[in-house]
Amino acid sequence: MTDVVKVIEVLAQSEKSWEDAAAKAVARAAKTLHNIKSIYIQNFEAKVEGDKIVEYRVDAKISFLLTEE
Repeated sequence: MTDVVKVIEVLAQSEKSWEDAAAKAVARAAKTLHNIKSIYIQNFEAKVEGDKIVEYRVDAKISFLLTEE
């Protein structure tokens, strides 16, 4: 049997940090996906208001192992 990995792209945001945004992406994906193996952050972005960062955003690719039913 050969393992097959699927990759999805997700966008996530946090008021705390990029790390928190990445953690939220994985936590949300885990609600409907199983066997998550990795996350690759493709892009970092931040929203700025009044000379301060108010929101951290990540564009992430999450990979997970497909299983046979």
